[in-house]
Amino acid sequence: MTTIAGLEWIDAAQAVLARIRDTQATVLEETAQLCAKAIAADGLVHLFGTGHSRIPVEEMFPRYGSYPGFHPIVELSMTFHTQVVGANGQRQAMFIERQGGLAEVILDQFTFGPDDVMMVFSVGGSTAVPIEMARGARARGLTVVAVTSLAQSRSGQPDPVTASRLFEEADSRSALPCPASTSPRPASSPSSPTCLEIGRPHLSARRSRRHRAFPPSSSTTPELSGSRSCVSEPGVMCARSSA
Repeated sequence: MTTIAGLEWIDAAQAVLARIRDTQATVLEETAQLCAKAIAADGLVHLFGTGHSRIPVEEMFPRYGSYPGFHPIVELSMTFHTQVVGANGQRQAMFIERQGGLAEVILDQFTFGPDDVMMVFSVGGSTAVPIEMARGARARGLTVVAVTSLAQSRSGQPDPVTASRLFEEADSRSALPCPASTSPRPASSPSSPTCLEIGRPHLSARRSRRHRAFPPSSSTTPELSGSRSCVSEPGVMCARSSA
């Protein structure tokens, strides 16, 4: 019998989905309703992550099939490190994301609305910038959702700069089913359960707009819209700048 390469990984991914369903359904629904309520009130759901936690931010928006309401906040200095070594390398990015005070500089670039929500992604939940982003957003009156691994966060000491962990700075926590380990995963283990969890807030926000007779505008492919990508409400896409 021939073994099909990748089936073991698919089985592992399905097991992760089942675990999310069994342990996170309630909090995912609560998070989805927070997002739907914010967007329905003409607010924004701000998304922040550093390093590979930029990936779920980009999975939510912007991309074809998405729609205004989700606002990505990503810093190139902490996410664009594909050169690995040398200028803009991995070591610099990892150093920067551990510096206290940077989150406040980032947050000060925006004017947040009373209905806005902040979602912060960090599997480890123990680096200064994501923690201070959550803390600073709460201080500004935003509801903060942390998408993180509780097992990973609790397995180590709090961040020395902030004396805290990400989940301790949030109003709501979506727990990723990641082990308390930084060792390499087996090839059959899905590396990013984060992206498996973000579909529910997206779906709920879309349904909320539809139920209110205001169908959400979406970004479409050039093949569908003609000569260029199109969003029918371009003004809603832009974050409010403090300037």
